[in-house]
Amino acid sequence: MAYGHGGFGGGMNMNAIMQQARKMQEQMEKAQEELKTAEVVGKAGGEMVVVTMNGEREIKSIKLDKTAVDPDDVEMLEDLIIVAIKDANTKADELRREKLGGFGGLGGLM
Repeated sequence: MAYGHGGFGGGMNMNAIMQQARKMQEQMEKAQEELKTAEVVGKAGGEMVVVTMNGEREIKSIKLDKTAVDPDDVEMLEDLIIVAIKDANTKADELRREKLGGFGGLGGLM
């Protein structure tokens, strides 16, 4: 049985493979930087609680409407905060899939 001299199914150029890998790495690094600076907003109770986070799921701010702060119903506020964080997380996950989805399984490793 005869094999190509390149060892990569028909002699694919190793330099071309390395260039493609470097380009892919640069694109992935750029996408990761974009995730750090991108912002997503999660809301609950209309806009009683608003959570802003970046694409890396780091919470940047939490805004509370004064009407959400009821000393007699702290549990409602706690629930609203959880819902807003979950909403922001969902949006951050969607953004990550959008930015890193082209990298296949590699996006999940970051």
